[in-house]
This record gives sequence, C-alpha cells and structure tokens, in this order.
Amino acid sequence: MISKFLLTASVALILSWPVLAQEDSPSPVNPAPASTTTINPVHGMALHGAPKYPADFKHLDYVNPDAPKGGTLRMSALGTFDSLNGYIIKGSPAAGLDMIHETLLQQSEDEPFSAYGLLAETIEVPEDRSWIIFNMRPQAEWHDGQPVTADDVVWSFNTLTSEGAPFYKGYYHNVKSVEALSPTKVRFTFDMAGNLELPLIVGQMPVLPKHFYSNDSNKFSDSTLTPPLGSGAYKIGKVSPGRSIEYERVADWWGQNLPINTGRYNFDKVSYEYFRDSNVLLEAFFADQFDFRQENTAKLWATAYDAPAVKDGRITKKTIEHKLPQGFQGFVYNTRRPLFQDRAVREALSYAFDYEWSNKSLAYDSYKRTRSFFSNSEMEATGLPSGRELEILEQFRDQLPPVLFTQEFNPPKTDGSGNNRANLKKAADILDAAGWKVGADGLRSKDGQKLQFEFIDDNPMFERWVMPFVKNLEKLGVKASYRAIDPAQYQNRMNNYDFDMTVGLFGQSNSPGNEQREFWGSAVATVSGGRNIIGVSDPVVDALIQQIISAPSREELVVRCRALDRVLQWGFYGIPNWHMPAWRIAYWDRFGTPAKNPEFGLPVAETWWKK
Repeated sequence: MISKFLLTASVALILSWPVLAQEDSPSPVNPAPASTTTINPVHGMALHGAPKYPADFKHLDYVNPDAPKGGTLRMSALGTFDSLNGYIIKGSPAAGLDMIHETLLQQSEDEPFSAYGLLAETIEVPEDRSWIIFNMRPQAEWHDGQPVTADDVVWSFNTLTSEGAPFYKGYYHNVKSVEALSPTKVRFTFDMAGNLELPLIVGQMPVLPKHFYSNDSNKFSDSTLTPPLGSGAYKIGKVSPGRSIEYERVADWWGQNLPINTGRYNFDKVSYEYFRDSNVLLEAFFADQFDFRQENTAKLWATAYDAPAVKDGRITKKTIEHKLPQGFQGFVYNTRRPLFQDRAVREALSYAFDYEWSNKSLAYDSYKRTRSFFSNSEMEATGLPSGRELEILEQFRDQLPPVLFTQEFNPPKTDGSGNNRANLKKAADILDAAGWKVGADGLRSKDGQKLQFEFIDDNPMFERWVMPFVKNLEKLGVKASYRAIDPAQYQNRMNNYDFDMTVGLFGQSNSPGNEQREFWGSAVATVSGGRNIIGVSDPVVDALIQQIISAPSREELVVRCRALDRVLQWGFYGIPNWHMPAWRIAYWDRFGTPAKNPEFGLPVAETWWKK
C-alpha cells in the first residue's frame, strides 16, 4: 500500500512495469458476471479483517464534525514548480495537486489499511479478491457539473498506466482488465487471486475527467500550467508559476455531506508559497508569511526557534509521536556501477560513517539509528531468524550469505568520540580481503579500478553529515567527493541513474505490498525514472516480494516482510541513516485542532480549522 499523495508524480523517483489493459476507446456496457449476484455491496473494506467504521458511521474519529468553515491556511514549499500536471514524469509539479482529484475509495488514517467509499458509493468483492466492482455515487461530479462516470475510471486507468509516470504501471501490474459495466458501475479484474491488497490499491487511483483531456489543447502527456479539471473539495485558484499556488474550496462540492468528509476540508483557501533557500524559508515563517511548518532538521529545532513569536506563545511548537513505519533512509549505492556490485565494498564503506558522533554533534542526540528497511514497525527483522521466518528463508539458504542465519544485523557502532579507528581498521581488513589494496598514490584499487566515487544530493543540509564520512573514507584510501546540485539537474540524473551515491528514502506503510516491486524488483532495475534507484536485482528478493503480495493474513504479511528485511539488511545496499518516530511541528496559534490525532497521519490541511 502507498499513501494517496504518493500517487502523483511529485514523488521524486518512480518506475515502470508492463500491464494489460483495454485500449483507450469507449468502454462496452456488459452485464455483470452471474457470480456477482450473491455478493452484497459494502461501504468499505480492510486489508485484513473488518474495517473499523460501520456502514452507518457519522464521521471519522479524528475530526471535529462541528468545525467551522472559512479562512486560509498558508503553507510553504522549497524549490520551484513549472507544472500543474502531477501525474507525469515531465516537469516539476506544484505542491498540493492531490487536493483537486478524488479517488474511488478514501483511506482512513487511524487504521493500518482500510478504505471507504468516496467516488464509489459501494463495492463488491469476492472472497478471493480476484476482482472488484465499484458502484459510483450518482451525485459525484466534476467541477464543470458533468457527472463522474465509470468511463472516466476506465480512461484514467488506461491513461495513467500508458502515458503517466512509470510508477502506475508497476503499482497496477496485476490488473488484467478494466471495464465499465454501466455508466455507474466499473469492474477491475486481476490476473491473480489472493493478492489481498489489489482491490484497495485500485481504489487509491486518482480518477481524471476523460472529456477534459479529449480536448486537443489539454493533452494529458503535456507538462502544463493550465489548471486541470477536478472533482475534489478544492480547485486551483491563483497561480504564480514557480512562486505560489492557491487552492479554493468548492462551495457546492458534491461530497461535502458524506460521512467520510464530515469535519474535513474546512479552509476556504489553502496556499503554498515557494522559497528557494531553506534559511530564508524559516525566517519567513517567523515573519508570519505562512502558518505551519514541519521541522526536519534537528539542529534548527534545538537552536533556531528562539524568535519572539515562539517565546510569547504566538507560535506553538510541539512534538507529536506517531506509529508510522519509518522505512529506510540511507546513503545508498548505485549497484549498476561496477564498483558497487562488490558486496564487500558496500559493507566496508559503512564502517566509515560515524553515526554516533554525527548524531551527538550535529543533531543533539535527537535521532534513532535506522537498522531496518521497515524501521519503527513490527515488520522490522531483529534477532536471529526463527519459526515461520526461518522456514521462509530456508528455501533460499544456498543463495544467501551464511551470516544471515547466525548473526543479527546491526550497523557499525562507535563510542561517539569521533575516533573510530577500530571501525576503519575493520573496513580496511574487509577491503584488503576483497583485493582492494592501497597503492603508491594512496588510493585503493583492484584490477586497475580505483576505489573512488561521487556523492550527489539536492539538499545542502546533508553536507554537514556527508563531509565527515568523506574524510573518514580518505583515511581508508578511498577518494570520495560531495556535490550539491540544483533540484532539476538532480532529478534528471536520478531518472537516468547517473550517480554513484546519494541519499535514498524509501517510505513504508503499515501494509507493505505491491509497491515493494518498485523499490527492489529486478524487472524495474533498468527502467528509467524508477524508484529502484539502488538497482537491486536479486531473485531471492523478487520471490519474497511476491510472497508479501500474496500474504493471506496480517500475521503472514508481517513475517514475510521480516524475511525480506533481513535479506536487504545483509545485502548492504545502503548505509543506514536515522529516523525519528514523531513530528516536530510549529504553527501560528490561530487554528483549531481535533481532540485526537490519528496514529498514522498528520492531516493538517484536511482536519484543522481557522479559529
């Protein structure tokens, strides 16, 4: 599963996968299969078990159903934008575009993975989940007043998977066909039964207006600043390319009285102001140029919030703990490079990163070291494999490093003093054993190849973390350089895998599934613009991903994720960084907030309101 906002091309790295679907043509009106007559329509579903909210629920638990409407929420963004099309790989899309298009189902943020009817009023699903039928709401309409139809759904799927960002082809790989059974009834058929996630993730697909894109001046594949037609609570208002964008609440929105939307979308306007420099952005916040900020830099959180507005209470500063899986962030290798196809090199370089000293010196000891690709979740592999997990891994024993079965994976650790001689000695021993020797020029080489590489990033804030790592590498005879480049150049290089090492971030949900193909699947390792930026291509990983996708229960899903995690850990595909299972937020004290925050989200623009 992947969250709704990640279904736009604002995701930095996306992938491609072949998919079977109908051609872009008027969808036939076919009768529903006879087998569907015994399946009762339901209001929602969960990945495992029953959804939390019953059919007659009045509102979500983490909203204020009586929240007043009105006012403006001013948000910020770093960088720039040149497109209002968030579904293709071309261009830099504006922030907030996910607010204008709705999906068939709406995921709740206080359950691991449950979804309820939005554009679809009800759904019909067989026990084996080999297909799903969505029954569209008759009142659902586009902002121009035309109805949202099953034909729009079919067109959206076919277009997204053929002309959209490569992500969609991979995510919906197992969709065999999509057909409109009537103007308000659409069926997705899957090429495998038992993939419990498939009905839910097709419900996440943004539905787009076929009639809008049928106009030659509105080609879907174009990067454009023409505001697209939507069906959501907001439409695009004022746009200043590269500088700001404003979203206006639709006063007579068709979905405003649905229980799933009660207490949500309370602001009349939501705007995003863009800043090119992160320091200027912070000062702009203190100068009341925007309302809300989520702080991602520990040093700033500890030292920079001493402005008068914070001291006198006009700005509220707080930390909110959450239960969201933190996935994996790390200095990741491009294993397409011959240098990093050597597992010993990947392991050895990890000993040059002194996390303990960096966390203490640069982040006030505020972070927790990441050691898992499913960190901060029950999917994290710890200890030694045992029980069901061991049974799964035994199938691949002869293809896995023996140490995986005898030792718990943990990143190298230091005493935090800054003197990590013992770890550097360990790294040198690993490199020596692998044939990487120090030559007369002080550089390590093997078979004429120098052990040297470039670290690129588009966020200068990482330089203070990377440069001590680079200096330690020099002590090993490894020549590394660091370069911060502009976001457009960085994105282009990442799309073409033209890099040696970078900071990689792989977010995980509470219900991992089909998106694991994008992160680690062999079939996408060479597809331009993909999310498998590391280039993982391992038949064991592919097999475990398939097992995760077909997991029949929550318990089996968890243990299969642990098996995959353990294989990725011992693959040394990246040098683990850090995470923090909490949000650090600051906002001007002019907003009302719900009494309860959901465990798995921070829906500020959706659930807060102006006092």
